[in-house]
Amino acid sequence: MPTRDPKISPSVVRRLPIYLRHIQVLRGQGVERVSSQEMGNNLDLNPAQIRKDLASFGEFGKKGVGYEVSYLERKLRQILNLDRHIGVALIGAGHLGIALSNYARFQSERMTIDGLFDSDPQKIGAKIGHLTVEHVHDLETACQTRRMQIGIIAVPAIAAQGVCDALVKAQIRVILNFAPASLRIPRGVHLRNTDFTTELQSLAFYLADD
Repeated sequence: MPTRDPKISPSVVRRLPIYLRHIQVLRGQGVERVSSQEMGNNLDLNPAQIRKDLASFGEFGKKGVGYEVSYLERKLRQILNLDRHIGVALIGAGHLGIALSNYARFQSERMTIDGLFDSDPQKIGAKIGHLTVEHVHDLETACQTRRMQIGIIAVPAIAAQGVCDALVKAQIRVILNFAPASLRIPRGVHLRNTDFTTELQSLAFYLADD
């Protein structure tokens, strides 16, 4: 995995998939060029912010002309490493893990879950779609032989730190955590936490009073 400029803000990186998804929609509609103003209007974002974000990685458009949609899509996919196959290791074969393993968009973005792991003896060997559940003890070897580069944690909170440590030991440096737990990671590992309950609780703030 190539080294990224540490000066690039994580907030910029988070917006890149939003730009990519919008550009893909435009391409599907037959749009050939788009301006930052048009993108800003459609995405409810500041056009200057869009220009600044994209300029962090190069000059992809021309003033007064805008961006060529197909070219910008190609460059965004390269920046996000989506121009090549990315293998994913998923730990946790519960309801969430099964749902994630069947999520078709992974395949469309050239990301594939190449390994599904659990510690429950009753789940080991079970077939989930095209995957066979493997024991988490085999995670390190599997990650090396299949060159999996991203780990997804979908286990109960009590088991999350142990799984995180196992992923780090397996040389996984990019981890998405669905467990409601604060994880300790060494320097050089990128961790993104996704907690459905926390997100719903924060959204509840915006409900009108009864």
